Amino acid sequence: MSAPVPTSPPAVAARHVTSSGTRVYTLTVPAFPHFAANVFVVVRGGPDAPQYTALVDTGGSHEASTAALEAGLDAVRSEYGEALSWDTLGRVVITHPHPDHVAGLPFVRSRTEAPIAAHEWAVPTMQNPAGDPVTRQAEMEAHIRWLGLNGDGTEAEYAERLRRRARNAMLPEAVEVQTPLKDGDVLDDIFAVIHTPGHEGSQVCLRVDDLLLSADHLLPRNSPPLMPERFQRGAGLGHYLKSLDRIEALEGVTVALGGHDGPMQNWKGRVQNLRDRYDDKLRAVLDAAAGPITIHDLTHALHPRLRAIQAILLLDQTAALAEYLVARGELLETRQEDEAALFVKA
Repeated sequence: MSAPVPTSPPAVAARHVTSSGTRVYTLTVPAFPHFAANVFVVVRGGPDAPQYTALVDTGGSHEASTAALEAGLDAVRSEYGEALSWDTLGRVVITHPHPDHVAGLPFVRSRTEAPIAAHEWAVPTMQNPAGDPVTRQAEMEAHIRWLGLNGDGTEAEYAERLRRRARNAMLPEAVEVQTPLKDGDVLDDIFAVIHTPGHEGSQVCLRVDDLLLSADHLLPRNSPPLMPERFQRGAGLGHYLKSLDRIEALEGVTVALGGHDGPMQNWKGRVQNLRDRYDDKLRAVLDAAAGPITIHDLTHALHPRLRAIQAILLLDQTAALAEYLVARGELLETRQEDEAALFVKA
């Protein structure tokens, strides 16, 4: 049976004008079946002859996503009178190399020669997405053992799904990055770059005047998936919470636009809401770890109605929570003979 065809959302979900008159258009594209992501078009100068045009993120690689991206650009031209095209695009920026944000990049590169920018830690993934398959699989096998996925039943099922994930690249082919970014850079005199690791180690948020493109760091409806830092540089709850502090300290930002869903006017309230949610999750982990327990068993204790589709993301999240509590001295970590980590309340 073929996979379901993603449904296309409206071509242009929103238009925002910053304090300097820069226009930011949100194009919502079907990144995966039943899962949409936001792509942004940033335009400065008169609509008839823009001085600068950038595309932030690219959506997925499949035809429904790339067609929605094309339709969104058409709508920006027809509905708002912006004289932009692939030929006049001046910049492509990637907030982080997850497939719902970067996999459409080879398609975009086939349409434009605009230089690509991404955080310096993302460059190796984007320029060599396959990496070293032998090393990737070896690292995943060690991670599988650490998670406690060494038995039958759901443990074996989850282990095989993680092996498949290790074989999948974040984008379908290599793309050269012309402009590696660092925290504090100002790209093209438009984007203030804020490195916000946590959800993904190389993720950046981008400030344009009084508007924040908050990528997957700050979302209006969900807390972003996390994995432990032991598996990816810059990942983990500790980095995520420090990045939330950095974003919250920004002054003069009136709206935040995330990588999914709609705009956030009360974005600082959303930051506090996320902190409260993580406090609740951490307390639940401590309560469940009254006796030594593996990440697999801890995940099922925290989520007794766990659906198979959620399993891998929740394993990642539980591991990130436990890792953070170990760093704070509130959990103790030991190992079984089979290398599974055991966690117990200190």
